[in-house]
Amino acid sequence: MNNQNDLEKLSAPFKALIGNDGLNYQILDMLPTPIEIFAPDGMCIFVNRAYMEMVNCPDANNFVGKYNLKNDPVCREICGDEVIDNVFKGESFSYADFPTPIQDVFDRGIIDGKPFEAATMDIFVLPIWDGDVFTCTICFFTVKNMYKGRADISRGQKYIDEHWIDEFDIDKIAQAATLGRRHFQRIFKDITGITPMEHYQKLKIEKIQEKLLDDSLSVEQAFEDCGVDYRGKTYLNLFKEKVGMSPAEYRNKMMNK
Repeated sequence: MNNQNDLEKLSAPFKALIGNDGLNYQILDMLPTPIEIFAPDGMCIFVNRAYMEMVNCPDANNFVGKYNLKNDPVCREICGDEVIDNVFKGESFSYADFPTPIQDVFDRGIIDGKPFEAATMDIFVLPIWDGDVFTCTICFFTVKNMYKGRADISRGQKYIDEHWIDEFDIDKIAQAATLGRRHFQRIFKDITGITPMEHYQKLKIEKIQEKLLDDSLSVEQAFEDCGVDYRGKTYLNLFKEKVGMSPAEYRNKMMNK
């Protein structure tokens, strides 16, 4: 049986809730997480307010009844034909750092203007079954990085975010933005309020913080996994400055929450 949940174990009030389609849609519409729902044939049947705000689209009818994920060649290329086909057979699926094809959505006239230049998201796809019948699939989106403003500066910022593990190289970053080195640095700071190096260092510290939550790693290993020499002191001092405590103190604080 494809339905993994034993509905008999659920409380009567909750069973009444999940059986109320109108209330279900109302709840999904109020959630802050962007959501799309697709029928088994791949056609979009629902988008919530958070999704509409994310893509800056005032009319849900631009998607509902018009956009078919199963037939989307761009998503098939990114995820693979087998994955898309399995999703519409009722399988769950997750994709980390999905490169949102906002340009393609704009080019096809689904939205009137691009709300951002590029974005990466984590996607979780949840199939909904009614007994043995696959009824729909719900896609939940978590925005990880979003690049707005000038396209060239967004390209540079995206390059930094994708190469945070590497040594900082302003020439390669400026080249990705198709701008001269000095011009890129000036415009980047004007738009973001920080320098490219400061953005890179901020990202490094955030990644180190994530690694410190893995208690199987020593503090030194957490730094090394982020491409940083702990004994070099540079990022150790920067960590203390930005976080307000030592890496060991940060780990202890987070682990004891």
